[in-house]
Amino acid sequence: MTTPATRQQARQDQEFDPRMSARPIRTAPLIRTLRAAVPALLVALALPAAGSTAHAVGTVTAQPHVVPACGAAPAGQARCFALLRTDVHGGLGVRGPAAAAKARAGATAADTALPAGYGPADLRAAYGLPSTGGADQTIALVDAYDDPTAEADLAVYRATYGLPPCTTDNGCFRKVNQRGDTAPLPASGATSNWATETGLDLEMASAACPQCHLLLVEADDPVLSDLAAAVDTSVALGATEVSNSYGGTEAHGTVGYAKDYSHPGVAMVASTGDSGYTVPPFPAAYSSVVAVGGTSLTRADTDRGWQETAWAGAGSGCSAWVDKPAWQQDTDCPGRTIADVSVVADPDTGPAVYVTSTPRGSGGWTIAGGTSASAPYVAGVIALAGDPGTFTDASRLYAAPAAGLNDVTEGANGTCDGDYLCTAVPGYDGPTGNGTPNGLSAF
Repeated sequence: MTTPATRQQARQDQEFDPRMSARPIRTAPLIRTLRAAVPALLVALALPAAGSTAHAVGTVTAQPHVVPACGAAPAGQARCFALLRTDVHGGLGVRGPAAAAKARAGATAADTALPAGYGPADLRAAYGLPSTGGADQTIALVDAYDDPTAEADLAVYRATYGLPPCTTDNGCFRKVNQRGDTAPLPASGATSNWATETGLDLEMASAACPQCHLLLVEADDPVLSDLAAAVDTSVALGATEVSNSYGGTEAHGTVGYAKDYSHPGVAMVASTGDSGYTVPPFPAAYSSVVAVGGTSLTRADTDRGWQETAWAGAGSGCSAWVDKPAWQQDTDCPGRTIADVSVVADPDTGPAVYVTSTPRGSGGWTIAGGTSASAPYVAGVIALAGDPGTFTDASRLYAAPAAGLNDVTEGANGTCDGDYLCTAVPGYDGPTGNGTPNGLSAF
């Protein structure tokens, strides 16, 4: 008989292969999981030549007009999951300085041409969400480095779409370092492109919950300890939801930070990554976190008016380090399975974002994606519902009424012989979890 102690010893003895476990498991699912792990393991072991560019598995190679905001992360660090389009009228700077100046001056959406990509009203219609609510909620966005133009970019985004201002002066917006202080802030994240991630996070949280307060907590570096400290600071400063659009491949030692992502009464949300079916990332793999996958979202001639399929880049996988929680009943993964829920993440059907602190051009409007977009949006949905205390983990989504979620039944994010771990099927599946929001009843 295996016990937690013997399973842990087996993990340590076989640390060279993060897919191995002492649990009794079925052969076919294990083979599929091992097959899915190979690309990630090869990336982890590969040493890029000088001057080469590392790309995320399962996204850029399949979508050549999409680039990752952050490059591959060394061991002990997390990578941001934001993806950017490069084919939208030359990429950044779509609307130009004149339109941006009008937006900064307070022009409404009717006064300026809307940028390409989905805006807040589009996403609200797709997911059946109200335009008000969440005024008593504070969504924390945890990122690395400083985004020096975060508040200014947020102002442009919100003015463009007619959302109420969210500023330091009116008390809606606050930016602090990982210790909770307004100064000194970390080094600028423009060069590393973490600032692009920050802008995406703030704007997607705004799109879902325009009345929510926003707390930006900037870690000194993207190392595990700093990001975990920033999460703890978020909670200490009163966050009701904490969004984490970053991750690192689970391995020995990463479970040590699980406690930092477990705060009863606060909803923890994290992206499942943009590498398709592979080794799960943390913090999404922690059982206290709502793991958010991604879909492709398009308009359709249906009663809903929209249709969704599993996005090929959406992260899913079977944890070898985190035990399966009691509320998760899928049969082909003996550990924690991700994702739990999803919203749009495909950059080809993605939201418009406004960012200026970026090394790619002069900055401005573009279309973004990745599960970096879906995690802060789901944090905003939870905030709209106003009951974050029920999200100590993701169990609520597994007990939700079927009408509260749109079941995604088409698409795949890898090769697993049609198994639900990488293929959208009726009911639960890895790429999209239990589905996408259909109003607030599931939240």
